[in-house]
Amino acid sequence: MNIGAFEVQEPFPKLRDPHVLSLLSPWVDAGSVGTIALSKLETHFDSYELGKLSTPGSYFDFTRYRPITHVYEGERTLTIPNSHIFYTRREDGPDFVFLHLLEPHANAEEYVESVTEILRRLKVKRYTRIGGMYSSVPHTRPLRVTGSPGTEKIEELKGLITPRMSNNYSGPMSIMGLINEDLERDGVETLSLMVNLPHYLEVDEDHAGAARLMQVVCAMYNLPDHLADPEAGRQQYQELNEEIEEDPDVREMVAQMEAAYDARARQLAEDAPQLTLPPQVDQFLRDLDRRFDDR
Repeated sequence: MNIGAFEVQEPFPKLRDPHVLSLLSPWVDAGSVGTIALSKLETHFDSYELGKLSTPGSYFDFTRYRPITHVYEGERTLTIPNSHIFYTRREDGPDFVFLHLLEPHANAEEYVESVTEILRRLKVKRYTRIGGMYSSVPHTRPLRVTGSPGTEKIEELKGLITPRMSNNYSGPMSIMGLINEDLERDGVETLSLMVNLPHYLEVDEDHAGAARLMQVVCAMYNLPDHLADPEAGRQQYQELNEEIEEDPDVREMVAQMEAAYDARARQLAEDAPQLTLPPQVDQFLRDLDRRFDDR
């Protein structure tokens, strides 16, 4: 059957107090950390596919999201980019719904309404967007996960979430933010968990970032620790670190970021909102952020 733009499997499932974990690609899925995290969860829970867009070309530009061809046992197949919804039932907690959403290029309002309608029919209780973004942070320190207002008050997340420096952001954002607004009007709890990644280490799959994100999700839902295994990330960053050590300019940049990171850590530990960075470090990071934003 169809619900809005989505072709949905029947029978439509009845879930128990479902919580949604959603990723939006490519807008806030730097290093594919959200994709990696959801894939691990779906494999762990042996999830079922609920649905996907019936005509993804109505919403996506296939010159920007390219179809991919595969050859398996002599047979060639074509995978068309799409948005997918999976679900799983649990015995010891709320059921899960996993959303793999792509940023739309056309008919965005219709797309958003279709996602929201499915979530309403599932009677979801919490909607959490997970992902990663590049920031002026060093790879030599524990990666921070910033949360939307209120996440730091969730008991399971204490000590794992870094409060945002400011909630007064003004600027471009995704049209998919309308999902949050619609659900909030319905009384659904909406959250956001974003791991901050070093922007000078852009890799297709950032395993350290994915492990850090999974650590937070596992803590929030009391999931097995092995889902957040950091070993692959440690090895990846170690290999990258060896390359960085050969570049004095990058080493200097990392040192400046370390100073800013450590000052921020002291600020949080001392609950001292007036603590400021050394002027030269503060100006360096401002200039760096401007250059990064203009890319």
